Amino acid sequence: MATSSDGELEPKKSICPFCGVGCGLTYNEDNGKGTGWEGPVNTRGELCPKGAAAFEMLDADDRITQPMVRENGHLVTASWEEAMDRVAENFGEIVEEHGPEALGFFASSNCTNEENYLLQKIARKIGTNTIDNCARLCHASTVAAMGKQLNVGAMTNTTDDLGEADVFLVCGANPAEQHPVIFNSYLGAALRDGTEMVHIDPRENQTTQQADMHVGVTPGYDIPVLNAMAKVIIEEELHDEEFVAERTEGFEAFEEHLADVDVAENAELAGVPEENIREAAHKVAEADRVASFTGMGMSQHKYGTDNVHALINLVLLTGNIGKPGTGVNPLRGQNNVQGAADVGASPSSLPGYQSVEDPEVRADFEEAWGFEPPAEPGLTEVEASHAAGDEIQGLYVFAENPAITEPHSDRIHEDLQEAFLVVQDLFMTETAEYADVILPGSAWAEKEGTYTNTDRRLQRVRQMRSPPGDAKSDLEIIAEFGRRMTDLEIDYDGAEAVFDELASVSPIYAGITYDGIGESYQRWPFYEGAESGVDILHEDEFYGGEKTAPFALVEHIDPGDEVEEGELVLTTGRVMQHFNSGALSRRTETLMRMRGEDVLEMHPTDAEERGIEDGDWVRVENERGEVEVEVAVTPAIAEGTVFMTFHYADPLVNRLTGDYLDPVAKIPEYKHSAVSVSKTE
Repeated sequence: MATSSDGELEPKKSICPFCGVGCGLTYNEDNGKGTGWEGPVNTRGELCPKGAAAFEMLDADDRITQPMVRENGHLVTASWEEAMDRVAENFGEIVEEHGPEALGFFASSNCTNEENYLLQKIARKIGTNTIDNCARLCHASTVAAMGKQLNVGAMTNTTDDLGEADVFLVCGANPAEQHPVIFNSYLGAALRDGTEMVHIDPRENQTTQQADMHVGVTPGYDIPVLNAMAKVIIEEELHDEEFVAERTEGFEAFEEHLADVDVAENAELAGVPEENIREAAHKVAEADRVASFTGMGMSQHKYGTDNVHALINLVLLTGNIGKPGTGVNPLRGQNNVQGAADVGASPSSLPGYQSVEDPEVRADFEEAWGFEPPAEPGLTEVEASHAAGDEIQGLYVFAENPAITEPHSDRIHEDLQEAFLVVQDLFMTETAEYADVILPGSAWAEKEGTYTNTDRRLQRVRQMRSPPGDAKSDLEIIAEFGRRMTDLEIDYDGAEAVFDELASVSPIYAGITYDGIGESYQRWPFYEGAESGVDILHEDEFYGGEKTAPFALVEHIDPGDEVEEGELVLTTGRVMQHFNSGALSRRTETLMRMRGEDVLEMHPTDAEERGIEDGDWVRVENERGEVEVEVAVTPAIAEGTVFMTFHYADPLVNRLTGDYLDPVAKIPEYKHSAVSVSKTE
């Protein structure tokens, strides 16, 4: 172990546990803060406020240090033997009575590749593909759209080459606040050197402040803007004819599909000036190199997959892919959301994005694992939650907080009480409060393993101390669960042994070695026998050997909520000081001092119409629920739209968000909810 049991930290080079940038981080003994080292991404050792405060949450007051079980409606401490027996007995009875498909597993985008790989393997040995991770709630539609058109759903370029772009097209993302090290050290440097930026987003934020132009789209109306831009480019013959002819297919059908698009009508529908759309189209079409970025403002919609298809169409139309300073670049939110999907924590994909429905793939895994994975795709995260107590009788939630992160949360809170719920986590989260068994695990500084960052770099995290009290390492807990539930021989000698097995069954990781990562990184796809991983995807051919990529024919469909007279559109997002459900950042004193509570951003016109002034408290409500929150009156938010973050348990904004699901990616619609806002006392 790295330290004695007193919790003292031994400084080692590790990786920040917050966003998907993957900054190098170590412990500063002098001030008790995080200090950046010259990592592969933060090459000057720079950190954002979250990274500097990353160690503070390790000893939060509600850190769980002993297993707990529910007795007579109350959670009480228990031994590990009792807790694990309770899990195995109840899950075993569920399998015997209802079949293995009655169990569901939520993997963790905040934990290591090795932990997620082992959990999905165990789930499939039990006999279910119902395993998912929070990529389903943030970028599932991005992965689906990119997978359909480009054969792989990951960032096409690297942070290192993006500075070669002439234009950044940033759609539904706020990297200045959400990925500040990438923005300040890479994108910001390019902007200072002459790169232009077009920002398509309903809010003016720190990213907008450095943009050359802002397209303030109404939430849910990205396709009218992007299709209109494509129409302008084709109509004025600004597209890359050579690239379109040689490396795309379906252009004539795409051109015909756009024939009825009226740019002025689309602009009015989206709530933006027509001249903004035309100017943005010219900037994108006339630049030599355009790097496109997409975030949750694009993906978290009822038709988020189509939103991303529309962006990819622009990229193909202008030939901006397969070279430095171009591509489609989704900026991942959690530290290992890319890796959790890579290693198979998905109801439809095995490690390396290999389909569970492909019999040849299943045969390969049977040879490697000694058993054949189930052939039928499982339920996604929200589907599994909604099926609790019915199709799903038992849920194993590993270091995720669906009580906060899933939409229509009042319904989710009821759902979680309908199944036998096992929670493996660090804290008494809002989800853990509903658990039947709680298994106390290890924080990022208490484990070994790998994370995969937003531009496909695998980096190693290192143990700096032991878990406190009777808490155990997450990998050890998962392994013990697997031994009790299956006949698998689970006898790995640490994270490296698990990684070796992962690399042996995943073609995209095949050439990567644990030692080879060292204090640097290795990037996937890293093919067996290659000397290094591939930096820029789709250079001479598209991923998988395809010569061409298809255009997608998408058209606008209204969001799920119809906005009645007097209602506003609520959209949600992040701020720099906090992270995801707040399970980590709200337990960090420094970050809470910086931003201790949420506010509702509202345009001055909307506030005046309702007799609301800056600092007033209001009730925000719809048929799903209500919250009370303080108002920040600001012209930064578009008229007719209000904004809150999803970082707080109170006010819990997801009481208001709808559980409409994208038909392809099954991602919820967080970015467009009809609400009424009224002043309270």
